Amino acid sequence: MRGCCRRHTDGRMWHMLLSCVVVILFSHSLCAQINTDRVMLMGRNALYYEDYVLSIQRFNQVINAKPFLAEPYFYRGLAKFYLEDYKGAEQDVTSAIERNPYTENHYSLRAICLINQKAYERAEQDYKRAVAINPLNQGSWHNMVLCQMEQKAYERADSSLDVMLRQWPKEAEGYTMKAQVRFAVEDTAKAEEWLDRALEVNPHEGSAWSMKAMVTLNRGDYKDGEEQLDKAILQMPRNASLFVNRALARYHQQNLRGAMSDYDAALELEPGNYLGHFNRGLLRAQVGDDNRAIEDFNFVLEQEPDNMIALYNRALLLDQTGDYKGAIRDISAVIQEYPEFWTGYQTRAAIRRKIGDAYGAERDEFKVLKAEMEKRTGTYKSTGKTRKKSERNPEDYNKLVEEDTHELDKEEYTSEYRGRVQNKETEIACLDSYVFTYYKSNSQMAHFIPFHKSVDDFNKTGQLPLPLYISNVETNASEERLNQHVEDIAAVTEVLSDSPETTGLYLRRAMDYYHTRDFDACLVDLDRAVVLQPMVSLSYFLRAQVRCAQQQASSLTLSAQAQTLSADERIAYGKALDDLAKVLELEPDMAFAQYNMGNIYVRLHEYDKAIAAYTRVLEIDSRFPDAYYNRGVVHLLDGHLEKGLADLSQAGEYGLYSAYNLIKRFSKAK
Repeated sequence: MRGCCRRHTDGRMWHMLLSCVVVILFSHSLCAQINTDRVMLMGRNALYYEDYVLSIQRFNQVINAKPFLAEPYFYRGLAKFYLEDYKGAEQDVTSAIERNPYTENHYSLRAICLINQKAYERAEQDYKRAVAINPLNQGSWHNMVLCQMEQKAYERADSSLDVMLRQWPKEAEGYTMKAQVRFAVEDTAKAEEWLDRALEVNPHEGSAWSMKAMVTLNRGDYKDGEEQLDKAILQMPRNASLFVNRALARYHQQNLRGAMSDYDAALELEPGNYLGHFNRGLLRAQVGDDNRAIEDFNFVLEQEPDNMIALYNRALLLDQTGDYKGAIRDISAVIQEYPEFWTGYQTRAAIRRKIGDAYGAERDEFKVLKAEMEKRTGTYKSTGKTRKKSERNPEDYNKLVEEDTHELDKEEYTSEYRGRVQNKETEIACLDSYVFTYYKSNSQMAHFIPFHKSVDDFNKTGQLPLPLYISNVETNASEERLNQHVEDIAAVTEVLSDSPETTGLYLRRAMDYYHTRDFDACLVDLDRAVVLQPMVSLSYFLRAQVRCAQQQASSLTLSAQAQTLSADERIAYGKALDDLAKVLELEPDMAFAQYNMGNIYVRLHEYDKAIAAYTRVLEIDSRFPDAYYNRGVVHLLDGHLEKGLADLSQAGEYGLYSAYNLIKRFSKAK
């Protein structure tokens, strides 16, 4: 009995020990799960804020801990995509697909990587897999058609477009792409029919008007072509080629002032546009603006040193401005290239007489006379007012240049994987909120330097290792700086274990957590700082900043395209508003807090409250350009055009010159 009881006791003991081991292992496993989830979230936060090096480090940590997960490979691939490492991104997304072949985003991202490597056939296959998973993804269908067109597989493209038109019959995009396919197979008549159908569906489809204008210009109907380009430009105001094409249409109608204006607009958008500089140089020469015309031809010659027509035009302008040696140098180079360019000999002879070189002038004149006496055959006869870009006969030196063919604008590949900057270029977007940061950008406006006494006073206390700045243009910390933040977190944590009531240390560690994009830990420290010293406004401002950062890291930029917010997001933004209200209670002149409240209201689609907030900013500081700009944007979104344009004008006056692009765009819509 005793032995049996002992065996029973031993068995129970081993069972208890085994249970403890299982519990311990489970606890460690759960802890690892929590840690990898947190590191994953930190990586995604860093990715949103374009801290690509930091995000890759975070995803590396997750991959090392759990190499069987697909998600960290996908996001590391996305970071590499943003860094334009398309091959590396492709390899990472392939690893994600091997671990999870049932996610649409994996195939669409790899396809974009393949497109950037011109592997269109493989990209098409990935889009086929993506639409098999989600047949309603219009972007994947769009890109698949473009891949098929790149391969000249026009029948496949046509079939894919038939599917798109059945699924989205009220979307003009499908009809314009149908037109492109018809143009590719030289069926212009059918292409125009598809364009007309696109404009029936959406009269404001800019790409359809652009294509229609190119067909019209190719026919020589410049008046109708200009009208069609007007409509295209209204919808696509940042497309430089549209302004260049309209300038040519206007030039053919003797509207030199309008043509000059269009070339100016094109070069403002695309400073390196060859046609813009060359043709503007000719027009400037025609109106006697010689020095600025020389600048345009200098630019052309920097791009194409062997462009003899540009060189001859510069020679004529140098002659006009009194630089005779420079003019002779340029003309001599042209004559060396074209020994039978008799106009060049005549011009050089005239310039040589101006500087007293009678012998040189007589030699040039004799060559021209001899050529006339010999009645050389095959004399070039110039016709038309313009020349094609590929035509390089120097006798056409005074003709404006146009492309060899009025090619249609290519459809762009669509992708949700666009950086925040790209989104801002195309959307009607408010300017970003102001934040506390160690790393401000040097691109901050010279006319407006963000400053508040509370921040300056706090910096003087020396509680932070680096000066704190207010900025709405942050830069990313270097890898060395990120490592220093990690080391500082460890050092501050050790000190806090002995002095847990030191508010400054919590703020210091919170800034470290913020810059390493660990927002959860940052909020924990800020909550503690607020409890310890509830009268420090900086803690509330920073906590509101981090609350917003958490939400924005998983959404788009502040814009008219903002998605519907969830209940949790609204609660988070409500808490941020409460924090900013507390800042204003402690610091009533803190315009940046009021401005950030306006931005939150925009995100909540509460436009009346946003306008009221921006108005209060301007009551505090009447020269706050961002407040004028954002209030102008909100007025436009709310349908108040005149008020919006007035605010944008004020923003431009105070140094925000990007406001003028919106003014130009919306003034035409009045």
